[in-house]
Amino acid sequence: MAGLLADQCSLVHDFVARQKVGGTHLKYHVKKQITHLPPSAYQPEELAFIVPRVLELTYTAHDLRPWADDLAAYDPRPAAERGQPFAWDPARRAQLRAELDAYYARLYGLTRDELRYILDPADVMGAGYPSETFRVLKNNETREFGEYRTQRLVLSAWDSLEQGGIH
Repeated sequence: MAGLLADQCSLVHDFVARQKVGGTHLKYHVKKQITHLPPSAYQPEELAFIVPRVLELTYTAHDLRPWADDLAAYDPRPAAERGQPFAWDPARRAQLRAELDAYYARLYGLTRDELRYILDPADVMGAGYPSETFRVLKNNETREFGEYRTQRLVLSAWDSLEQGGIH
Protein backbone atom coordinates (compact mmCIF):
# COMPACT_ATOMS: atom_id res chain seq x y z
CA MET A 1 0.00 0.00 0.00
CA ALA A 2 2.88 2.38 0.77
CA GLY A 3 4.25 1.84 -2.74
CA LEU A 4 0.90 2.65 -4.33
CA LEU A 5 0.56 5.77 -2.19
CA ALA A 6 4.05 6.98 -3.12
CA ASP A 7 3.41 6.23 -6.79
CA GLN A 8 0.16 8.20 -6.85
CA CYS A 9 1.76 11.14 -5.03
CA SER A 10 4.77 11.31 -7.35
CA LEU A 11 5.35 14.14 -9.81
CA VAL A 12 5.45 11.60 -12.64
CA HIS A 13 1.97 10.36 -11.74
CA ASP A 14 0.74 13.94 -11.34
CA PHE A 15 2.14 14.86 -14.76
CA VAL A 16 0.39 11.91 -16.44
CA ALA A 17 -2.88 12.65 -14.64
CA ARG A 18 -2.79 16.25 -15.84
CA GLN A 19 -2.64 15.02 -19.43
CA LYS A 20 -5.84 13.01 -18.95
CA VAL A 21 -7.98 15.36 -16.85
CA GLY A 22 -10.20 17.49 -19.03
CA GLY A 23 -11.42 19.86 -16.34
CA THR A 24 -11.08 20.48 -12.66
CA HIS A 25 -12.22 17.05 -11.46
CA LEU A 26 -10.45 13.72 -11.62
CA LYS A 27 -13.26 11.32 -12.42
CA TYR A 28 -13.09 7.64 -11.50
CA HIS A 29 -13.06 6.39 -15.10
CA VAL A 30 -10.10 8.68 -15.82
CA LYS A 31 -8.28 7.55 -12.67
CA LYS A 32 -8.64 3.94 -13.81
CA GLN A 33 -6.85 4.83 -17.07
CA ILE A 34 -3.82 6.38 -15.41
CA THR A 35 -0.84 4.12 -15.16
CA HIS A 36 0.70 2.95 -11.93
CA LEU A 37 3.34 0.37 -11.22
CA PRO A 38 2.11 -3.19 -10.70
CA PRO A 39 2.73 -4.93 -7.37
CA SER A 40 5.42 -7.02 -9.05
CA ALA A 41 7.50 -3.85 -9.46
CA TYR A 42 7.98 -3.70 -5.70
CA GLN A 43 10.75 -6.11 -4.86
CA PRO A 44 12.49 -5.98 -1.45
CA GLU A 45 15.09 -3.49 -2.74
CA GLU A 46 12.39 -1.07 -3.94
CA LEU A 47 10.37 -1.44 -0.75
CA ALA A 48 13.47 -0.81 1.37
CA PHE A 49 13.89 2.53 -0.40
CA ILE A 50 10.24 3.59 -0.65
CA VAL A 51 8.53 2.48 2.56
CA PRO A 52 10.75 4.25 5.14
CA ARG A 53 10.26 7.52 3.26
CA VAL A 54 6.50 7.03 2.98
CA LEU A 55 6.35 6.19 6.68
CA GLU A 56 8.21 9.37 7.63
CA LEU A 57 6.07 11.51 5.33
CA THR A 58 2.75 10.07 6.50
CA TYR A 59 3.13 9.15 10.17
CA THR A 60 3.01 12.61 11.70
CA ALA A 61 0.19 12.15 14.23
CA HIS A 62 -0.75 9.55 16.83
CA ASP A 63 -4.06 8.77 15.13
CA LEU A 64 -2.08 7.16 12.30
CA ARG A 65 -0.54 4.59 14.66
CA PRO A 66 -2.22 1.56 12.97
CA TRP A 67 -0.64 2.63 9.66
CA ALA A 68 2.75 3.02 11.34
CA ASP A 69 2.36 -0.38 12.99
CA ASP A 70 1.81 -1.97 9.58
CA LEU A 71 5.04 -0.39 8.32
CA ALA A 72 7.05 -0.78 11.54
CA ALA A 73 9.50 -3.25 10.00
CA TYR A 74 10.70 -0.43 7.72
CA ASP A 75 11.17 2.18 10.46
CA PRO A 76 14.91 2.98 10.43
CA ARG A 77 14.91 4.76 13.80
CA PRO A 78 16.33 3.29 17.01
CA ALA A 79 13.89 0.96 18.77
CA ALA A 80 13.18 3.50 21.52
CA GLU A 81 11.86 6.02 18.96
CA ARG A 82 9.72 3.62 16.94
CA GLY A 83 6.02 4.01 17.41
CA GLN A 84 6.31 7.79 17.82
CA PRO A 85 5.13 10.08 15.02
CA PHE A 86 7.85 11.74 12.99
CA ALA A 87 8.52 15.43 13.58
CA TRP A 88 7.13 17.79 10.97
CA ASP A 89 10.23 19.22 9.30
CA PRO A 90 9.40 21.00 6.01
CA ALA A 91 12.96 20.85 4.66
CA ARG A 92 13.27 17.14 5.46
CA ARG A 93 9.85 16.45 3.92
CA ALA A 94 10.85 18.27 0.72
CA GLN A 95 14.01 16.16 0.52
CA LEU A 96 12.12 12.89 1.06
CA ARG A 97 9.54 13.79 -1.58
CA ALA A 98 12.31 14.70 -4.02
CA GLU A 99 14.00 11.35 -3.43
CA LEU A 100 10.73 9.52 -4.05
CA ASP A 101 10.03 11.58 -7.17
CA ALA A 102 13.45 10.79 -8.60
CA TYR A 103 13.12 7.12 -7.66
CA TYR A 104 9.71 6.80 -9.30
CA ALA A 105 10.97 8.53 -12.44
CA ARG A 106 13.64 5.83 -12.61
CA LEU A 107 11.11 3.06 -11.92
CA TYR A 108 9.03 4.33 -14.83
CA GLY A 109 12.12 4.23 -17.04
CA LEU A 110 12.47 7.96 -17.60
CA THR A 111 15.72 9.63 -18.53
CA ARG A 112 17.06 12.63 -16.66
CA ASP A 113 16.03 14.91 -19.55
CA GLU A 114 12.50 13.48 -19.51
CA LEU A 115 12.32 14.19 -15.80
CA ARG A 116 13.61 17.72 -16.44
CA TYR A 117 10.83 18.13 -19.02
CA ILE A 118 8.20 17.01 -16.51
CA LEU A 119 9.52 19.49 -13.96
CA ASP A 120 9.77 22.40 -16.41
CA PRO A 121 9.45 21.94 -20.20
CA ALA A 122 11.13 25.31 -20.84
CA ASP A 123 14.26 24.02 -19.10
CA VAL A 124 14.62 21.42 -21.86
CA MET A 125 12.94 23.06 -24.84
CA GLY A 126 13.96 26.68 -24.31
CA ALA A 127 12.45 29.78 -22.74
CA GLY A 128 9.92 30.33 -25.54
CA TYR A 129 8.39 26.86 -25.27
CA PRO A 130 4.58 27.28 -25.02
CA SER A 131 3.92 24.59 -22.41
CA GLU A 132 4.09 24.49 -18.62
CA THR A 133 3.61 21.68 -16.15
CA PHE A 134 3.85 22.80 -12.52
CA ARG A 135 3.63 26.58 -12.90
CA VAL A 136 1.98 27.25 -9.55
CA LEU A 137 4.55 25.13 -7.71
CA LYS A 138 7.39 26.82 -9.58
CA ASN A 139 6.04 30.33 -8.97
CA ASN A 140 5.35 29.69 -5.27
CA GLU A 141 8.79 28.22 -4.67
CA THR A 142 10.52 30.97 -6.62
CA ARG A 143 8.72 33.53 -4.47
CA GLU A 144 9.39 31.69 -1.18
CA PHE A 145 12.88 30.28 -1.77
CA GLY A 146 14.25 32.36 -4.64
CA GLU A 147 14.48 29.23 -6.79
CA TYR A 148 12.42 26.35 -8.11
CA ARG A 149 13.45 24.21 -5.14
CA THR A 150 11.58 21.06 -6.15
CA GLN A 151 13.40 20.97 -9.48
CA ARG A 152 16.78 21.35 -7.80
CA LEU A 153 16.04 18.74 -5.13
CA VAL A 154 14.57 16.18 -7.52
CA LEU A 155 17.40 16.48 -10.04
CA SER A 156 19.96 16.34 -7.24
CA ALA A 157 18.27 13.20 -5.90
CA TRP A 158 18.32 11.73 -9.43
CA ASP A 159 22.05 12.40 -9.66
CA SER A 160 22.66 10.88 -6.22
CA LEU A 161 20.68 7.78 -7.17
CA GLU A 162 22.72 7.46 -10.36
CA GLN A 163 25.93 7.62 -8.32
CA GLY A 164 24.65 5.24 -5.64
CA GLY A 165 24.61 7.98 -3.01
CA ILE A 166 21.05 7.43 -1.73
CA HIS A 167 19.89 4.17 -0.22
